[in-house]
Amino acid sequence: MNSVAFVYHPDYLLHAPPFEHPESPERLVAIAGHLADRGLLDKMVLVAPDYPDEADIVRVHDPSYLKKLETACRRGDPTLDAEDTYLNGNSYEVALLSAGGAIAGAEAVITGKVRRAFCAIRPPGHHADSGTGMGFCLLNNVAIAARRLRSRHGVSRIFIVDWDVHHGNGTQNIFLEDPSVYFFSIHEHPSFLYPGTGRRWETGKGAGEGTTLNAPMAPGAGDAEYRVAFEQMLRPAIDAFRPEILLVSAGFDAHRDDPLADIQLTEEGFRFMTRFVVEMADRHCGGKIVSLLEGGYEIKSLTASVDVHLQELLGE
Repeated sequence: MNSVAFVYHPDYLLHAPPFEHPESPERLVAIAGHLADRGLLDKMVLVAPDYPDEADIVRVHDPSYLKKLETACRRGDPTLDAEDTYLNGNSYEVALLSAGGAIAGAEAVITGKVRRAFCAIRPPGHHADSGTGMGFCLLNNVAIAARRLRSRHGVSRIFIVDWDVHHGNGTQNIFLEDPSVYFFSIHEHPSFLYPGTGRRWETGKGAGEGTTLNAPMAPGAGDAEYRVAFEQMLRPAIDAFRPEILLVSAGFDAHRDDPLADIQLTEEGFRFMTRFVVEMADRHCGGKIVSLLEGGYEIKSLTASVDVHLQELLGE
Protein backbone atom coordinates (compact mmCIF):
# COMPACT_ATOMS: atom_id res chain seq x y z
CA MET A 1 0.00 0.00 0.00
CA ASN A 2 1.34 3.42 -1.00
CA SER A 3 -1.77 5.54 -0.47
CA VAL A 4 -1.46 9.16 0.59
CA ALA A 5 -4.10 11.18 2.43
CA PHE A 6 -4.80 14.78 1.44
CA VAL A 7 -6.15 16.63 4.47
CA TYR A 8 -8.02 19.85 3.72
CA HIS A 9 -11.05 21.88 4.77
CA PRO A 10 -12.55 24.89 2.96
CA ASP A 11 -12.91 26.72 6.28
CA TYR A 12 -9.13 27.16 6.30
CA LEU A 13 -9.80 30.05 3.91
CA LEU A 14 -11.76 31.95 6.59
CA HIS A 15 -8.57 32.99 8.40
CA ALA A 16 -7.94 36.06 6.26
CA PRO A 17 -5.62 38.99 6.95
CA PRO A 18 -7.11 42.40 7.77
CA PHE A 19 -4.18 43.99 5.93
CA GLU A 20 -1.74 42.95 3.18
CA HIS A 21 0.08 39.87 4.38
CA PRO A 22 2.05 37.02 2.76
CA GLU A 23 0.19 34.29 4.69
CA SER A 24 -3.17 34.45 2.92
CA PRO A 25 -5.98 32.09 1.87
CA GLU A 26 -4.75 32.34 -1.72
CA ARG A 27 -1.94 29.95 -0.80
CA LEU A 28 -4.35 27.05 -0.28
CA VAL A 29 -6.61 28.09 -3.15
CA ALA A 30 -3.59 27.87 -5.46
CA ILE A 31 -2.39 24.53 -4.07
CA ALA A 32 -5.80 22.85 -4.31
CA GLY A 33 -6.43 24.21 -7.80
CA HIS A 34 -3.02 23.16 -9.07
CA LEU A 35 -3.31 19.63 -7.66
CA ALA A 36 -6.78 19.24 -9.15
CA ASP A 37 -5.58 20.42 -12.56
CA ARG A 38 -2.64 18.02 -12.43
CA GLY A 39 -4.83 15.08 -11.45
CA LEU A 40 -2.92 14.54 -8.22
CA LEU A 41 -5.96 14.97 -6.00
CA ASP A 42 -7.58 12.00 -7.72
CA LYS A 43 -4.63 9.84 -6.66
CA MET A 44 -4.99 10.61 -2.96
CA VAL A 45 -7.44 9.76 -0.19
CA LEU A 46 -9.33 12.92 0.73
CA VAL A 47 -9.65 13.40 4.49
CA ALA A 48 -11.78 16.13 6.07
CA PRO A 49 -10.61 17.15 9.54
CA ASP A 50 -12.79 17.83 12.55
CA TYR A 51 -12.33 20.10 15.53
CA PRO A 52 -10.01 18.51 18.09
CA ASP A 53 -10.78 17.67 21.69
CA GLU A 54 -9.52 20.29 24.12
CA ALA A 55 -7.31 17.60 25.68
CA ASP A 56 -5.34 17.34 22.45
CA ILE A 57 -4.62 21.07 22.47
CA VAL A 58 -3.73 21.51 26.15
CA ARG A 59 -1.11 18.77 25.91
CA VAL A 60 0.85 21.46 24.06
CA HIS A 61 -0.67 24.87 24.85
CA ASP A 62 -1.40 26.56 28.16
CA PRO A 63 -5.17 26.94 28.80
CA SER A 64 -4.56 30.61 29.62
CA TYR A 65 -3.07 31.12 26.15
CA LEU A 66 -6.08 29.49 24.48
CA LYS A 67 -8.38 31.79 26.42
CA LYS A 68 -6.33 34.81 25.41
CA LEU A 69 -6.42 33.74 21.75
CA GLU A 70 -10.18 33.16 21.80
CA THR A 71 -10.86 36.46 23.58
CA ALA A 72 -8.67 38.41 21.15
CA CYS A 73 -10.54 36.95 18.17
CA ARG A 74 -13.96 37.60 19.71
CA ARG A 75 -12.92 41.18 20.54
CA GLY A 76 -11.79 41.85 16.98
CA ASP A 77 -8.10 42.39 17.72
CA PRO A 78 -6.13 42.59 14.44
CA THR A 79 -3.01 40.88 15.82
CA LEU A 80 -1.87 38.60 18.66
CA ASP A 81 1.40 38.88 20.63
CA ALA A 82 3.29 40.09 17.55
CA GLU A 83 2.34 42.49 14.77
CA ASP A 84 3.02 39.90 12.06
CA THR A 85 0.57 37.37 13.58
CA TYR A 86 -2.83 38.56 12.46
CA LEU A 87 -6.32 37.63 13.60
CA ASN A 88 -9.87 37.99 12.43
CA GLY A 89 -13.16 36.84 13.94
CA ASN A 90 -12.71 33.33 12.53
CA SER A 91 -9.08 32.77 13.49
CA TYR A 92 -9.61 30.87 16.75
CA GLU A 93 -11.89 28.27 15.16
CA VAL A 94 -9.70 27.99 12.07
CA ALA A 95 -6.58 27.50 14.21
CA LEU A 96 -8.36 24.69 16.05
CA LEU A 97 -9.38 23.17 12.71
CA SER A 98 -5.79 23.45 11.46
CA ALA A 99 -4.64 21.48 14.51
CA GLY A 100 -7.48 19.09 13.78
CA GLY A 101 -6.07 18.62 10.29
CA ALA A 102 -2.69 17.66 11.72
CA ILE A 103 -4.42 15.18 14.02
CA ALA A 104 -6.49 13.76 11.15
CA GLY A 105 -3.37 13.16 9.08
CA ALA A 106 -1.57 11.53 11.98
CA GLU A 107 -4.57 9.33 12.77
CA ALA A 108 -4.93 8.21 9.15
CA VAL A 109 -1.29 7.14 9.06
CA ILE A 110 -0.91 5.57 12.49
CA THR A 111 -4.11 3.52 12.13
CA GLY A 112 -3.05 2.21 8.71
CA LYS A 113 -5.76 3.90 6.66
CA VAL A 114 -2.96 5.35 4.51
CA ARG A 115 0.80 5.10 4.50
CA ARG A 116 1.47 8.83 4.27
CA ALA A 117 -0.44 12.09 4.61
CA PHE A 118 -0.10 15.66 3.40
CA CYS A 119 -2.01 18.17 5.50
CA ALA A 120 -2.84 21.32 3.51
CA ILE A 121 -3.60 23.34 6.62
CA ARG A 122 -3.36 26.94 7.76
CA PRO A 123 -2.56 28.96 9.75
CA PRO A 124 0.91 27.41 10.03
CA GLY A 125 2.22 26.37 13.42
CA HIS A 126 5.91 25.80 14.02
CA HIS A 127 6.66 29.20 15.61
CA ALA A 128 3.86 28.92 18.19
CA ASP A 129 5.13 28.15 21.69
CA SER A 130 3.05 26.72 24.52
CA GLY A 131 1.95 30.17 25.60
CA THR A 132 2.77 32.47 22.67
CA GLY A 133 1.60 32.98 19.12
CA MET A 134 4.18 34.38 16.71
CA GLY A 135 5.48 34.27 13.16
CA PHE A 136 2.02 33.89 11.53
CA CYS A 137 1.39 30.89 13.85
CA LEU A 138 -1.38 30.48 16.44
CA LEU A 139 -1.27 26.79 17.46
CA ASN A 140 1.65 24.43 16.96
CA ASN A 141 0.11 21.85 14.64
CA VAL A 142 3.04 19.45 14.41
CA ALA A 143 3.53 19.43 18.18
CA ILE A 144 -0.18 18.75 18.74
CA ALA A 145 -0.03 15.82 16.30
CA ALA A 146 3.10 14.44 17.97
CA ARG A 147 1.62 14.63 21.48
CA ARG A 148 -1.56 12.95 20.18
CA LEU A 149 0.48 10.08 18.75
CA ARG A 150 2.32 9.73 22.04
CA SER A 151 -0.71 9.86 24.35
CA ARG A 152 -3.37 8.08 22.31
CA HIS A 153 -1.25 5.52 20.46
CA GLY A 154 1.79 5.03 22.66
CA VAL A 155 4.28 6.05 19.97
CA SER A 156 7.55 6.37 21.85
CA ARG A 157 9.95 7.65 19.14
CA ILE A 158 8.73 10.47 16.89
CA PHE A 159 11.07 12.30 14.52
CA ILE A 160 10.20 15.80 13.26
CA VAL A 161 11.99 17.16 10.17
CA ASP A 162 11.43 20.91 9.75
CA TRP A 163 12.66 22.34 6.45
CA ASP A 164 10.81 25.65 6.54
CA VAL A 165 13.32 28.41 5.84
CA HIS A 166 12.66 29.87 9.30
CA HIS A 167 13.72 27.98 12.42
CA GLY A 168 10.89 26.12 14.14
CA ASN A 169 11.56 27.73 17.49
CA GLY A 170 8.17 26.87 18.97
CA THR A 171 8.48 23.19 18.16
CA GLN A 172 12.03 23.11 19.50
CA ASN A 173 10.99 24.76 22.76
CA ILE A 174 8.02 22.44 23.29
CA PHE A 175 10.14 19.30 22.94
CA LEU A 176 13.42 20.66 24.32
CA GLU A 177 13.37 18.28 27.32
CA ASP A 178 11.37 15.45 25.71
CA PRO A 179 13.54 12.48 24.66
CA SER A 180 10.63 10.80 22.84
CA VAL A 181 10.57 13.47 20.12
CA TYR A 182 13.65 14.22 18.01
CA PHE A 183 13.54 17.65 16.36
CA PHE A 184 15.68 18.49 13.31
CA SER A 185 15.52 21.91 11.68
CA ILE A 186 17.33 23.15 8.58
CA HIS A 187 16.88 26.89 8.09
CA GLU A 188 18.57 30.12 7.07
CA HIS A 189 21.04 31.44 9.65
CA PRO A 190 23.14 33.46 10.40
CA SER A 191 21.39 36.59 9.24
CA PHE A 192 18.73 38.86 10.57
CA LEU A 193 16.17 36.28 9.48
CA TYR A 194 13.29 35.61 11.85
CA PRO A 195 13.23 34.29 14.58
CA GLY A 196 17.03 34.32 15.14
CA THR A 197 17.20 30.94 16.89
CA GLY A 198 18.41 27.54 15.73
CA ARG A 199 22.12 27.57 16.31
CA ARG A 200 24.16 24.38 16.17
CA TRP A 201 24.76 24.33 19.91
CA GLU A 202 21.02 24.17 20.65
CA THR A 203 20.85 20.40 21.18
CA GLY A 204 18.17 19.86 23.81
CA LYS A 205 18.03 20.10 27.58
CA GLY A 206 17.83 17.71 30.51
CA ALA A 207 16.35 14.37 29.47
CA GLY A 208 16.04 15.74 25.94
CA GLU A 209 19.73 16.56 25.54
CA GLY A 210 20.85 15.19 22.17
CA THR A 211 17.39 15.04 20.57
CA THR A 212 17.51 18.50 19.00
CA LEU A 213 19.64 19.02 15.89
CA ASN A 214 19.92 22.31 13.99
CA ALA A 215 21.47 22.76 10.56
CA PRO A 216 21.78 26.52 9.99
CA MET A 217 22.32 27.41 6.33
CA ALA A 218 24.06 30.58 5.20
CA PRO A 219 22.17 32.94 2.90
CA GLY A 220 22.67 31.78 -0.67
CA ALA A 221 22.82 28.07 0.17
CA GLY A 222 20.91 25.85 -2.21
CA ASP A 223 20.25 22.28 -3.31
CA ALA A 224 23.86 21.09 -2.95
CA GLU A 225 24.32 22.42 0.58
CA TYR A 226 21.01 20.96 1.73
CA ARG A 227 21.94 17.59 0.27
CA VAL A 228 25.17 17.54 2.27
CA ALA A 229 23.34 18.44 5.48
CA PHE A 230 20.77 15.70 4.95
CA GLU A 231 23.39 13.08 4.18
CA GLN A 232 25.92 14.03 6.84
CA MET A 233 23.67 15.24 9.68
CA LEU A 234 20.10 14.02 9.24
CA ARG A 235 20.78 10.48 8.03
CA PRO A 236 22.90 9.41 11.04
CA ALA A 237 20.47 11.09 13.42
CA ILE A 238 17.48 9.18 12.05
CA ASP A 239 19.42 5.92 11.89
CA ALA A 240 20.45 6.26 15.53
CA PHE A 241 16.99 7.32 16.79
CA ARG A 242 15.04 4.65 14.83
CA PRO A 243 11.70 6.52 14.77
CA GLU A 244 8.30 4.88 14.65
CA ILE A 245 6.91 7.71 12.51
CA LEU A 246 8.27 10.77 10.70
CA LEU A 247 6.54 14.16 10.85
CA VAL A 248 7.55 16.89 8.41
CA SER A 249 7.06 20.61 8.95
CA ALA A 250 7.00 21.22 5.22
CA GLY A 251 7.60 24.87 4.55
CA PHE A 252 8.38 25.77 0.94
CA ASP A 253 9.75 29.26 1.58
CA ALA A 254 13.36 28.14 1.13
CA HIS A 255 12.68 28.25 -2.62
CA ARG A 256 14.90 30.69 -4.51
CA ASP A 257 11.84 32.65 -5.72
CA ASP A 258 10.28 33.11 -2.28
CA PRO A 259 10.48 36.75 -1.10
CA LEU A 260 10.89 36.13 2.65
CA ALA A 261 14.43 34.70 2.74
CA ASP A 262 17.66 34.14 0.83
CA ILE A 263 17.99 30.36 0.50
CA GLN A 264 18.17 29.20 -3.12
CA LEU A 265 16.42 25.82 -3.26
CA THR A 266 14.77 24.70 -6.48
CA GLU A 267 11.90 22.24 -6.91
CA GLU A 268 14.54 19.54 -7.30
CA GLY A 269 15.84 20.38 -3.85
CA PHE A 270 12.40 19.73 -2.40
CA ARG A 271 12.21 16.56 -4.46
CA PHE A 272 15.48 15.35 -2.97
CA MET A 273 14.44 16.15 0.60
CA THR A 274 11.11 14.38 0.20
CA ARG A 275 12.70 11.35 -1.43
CA PHE A 276 15.20 11.28 1.42
CA VAL A 277 12.56 11.23 4.18
CA VAL A 278 10.59 8.60 2.24
CA GLU A 279 13.70 6.43 2.12
CA MET A 280 14.31 6.89 5.84
CA ALA A 281 10.68 6.20 6.71
CA ASP A 282 10.72 3.04 4.60
CA ARG A 283 13.87 1.94 6.41
CA HIS A 284 12.71 2.56 9.96
CA CYS A 285 8.94 2.91 10.32
CA GLY A 286 7.07 1.16 7.55
CA GLY A 287 6.98 4.29 5.41
CA LYS A 288 4.85 6.29 7.86
CA ILE A 289 5.10 10.04 7.13
CA VAL A 290 2.80 12.91 8.08
CA SER A 291 3.68 16.12 6.22
CA LEU A 292 2.18 19.44 7.36
CA LEU A 293 2.23 22.65 5.35
CA GLU A 294 4.11 25.49 7.00
CA GLY A 295 5.47 28.45 4.94
CA GLY A 296 5.77 29.22 1.23
CA TYR A 297 4.61 32.60 -0.02
CA GLU A 298 5.34 32.89 -3.74
CA ILE A 299 2.40 31.16 -5.38
CA LYS A 300 4.12 29.69 -8.45
CA SER A 301 7.08 28.24 -6.54
CA LEU A 302 4.79 27.07 -3.72
CA THR A 303 2.51 25.08 -6.01
CA ALA A 304 5.41 23.65 -8.02
CA SER A 305 7.23 22.57 -4.86
CA VAL A 306 4.13 20.99 -3.31
CA ASP A 307 3.63 19.17 -6.61
CA VAL A 308 7.04 17.47 -6.50
CA HIS A 309 6.64 16.83 -2.76
CA LEU A 310 3.43 14.91 -3.40
CA GLN A 311 4.88 13.08 -6.39
CA GLU A 312 7.55 11.67 -4.10
CA LEU A 313 5.10 10.86 -1.30
CA LEU A 314 2.97 9.02 -3.86
CA GLY A 315 6.03 7.20 -5.20
CA GLU A 316 5.71 8.53 -8.74
